[in-house]
Amino acid sequence: MRYLVREKLFTIGDDYWIEDDRGHKAFLVDGKVLRLRHTFELKDAGGRVVAVVKEKAFTVRDAMKIENADGDVVATVREKLFTPFRDKYLVELAGGGELKIHGNLIDKDYRIENDRGDDLARISRKWFRIRDTYGVEVADGADAGLLLAVAACVDHLTEED
Repeated sequence: MRYLVREKLFTIGDDYWIEDDRGHKAFLVDGKVLRLRHTFELKDAGGRVVAVVKEKAFTVRDAMKIENADGDVVATVREKLFTPFRDKYLVELAGGGELKIHGNLIDKDYRIENDRGDDLARISRKWFRIRDTYGVEVADGADAGLLLAVAACVDHLTEED
């Protein structure tokens, strides 16, 4: 499934919908503008909170945490210590393991893969001709909410660099 995501969603401050490739509303981005740190909730079409994304304050390396609806951290997106230019971030899963991010982050042409090297998501702005948007293609059976939240974190962290 492909989703259409607005770039720089943390600078917008407004709520907006992430649509699927058929134009249906799939996830609501509920921006929390009156917070000291960048925060948003990702809700499914029925209004259920799927993920809460928060920028971590006072960290040596840039990082953002992704929580579930109960407030438990499920993943942390952080800058790697030593990296080649293109593979700058990784996702540490609370349950153990990592997701790797490979590709060109600046031009929004990268993929997210699991420990076994399976592609879970591909991110590209080439699929859509709409300005300030990019596509997230999620593999069958993968957690779309988590992967959309990871893509939003990478977008924000890359923009801050």
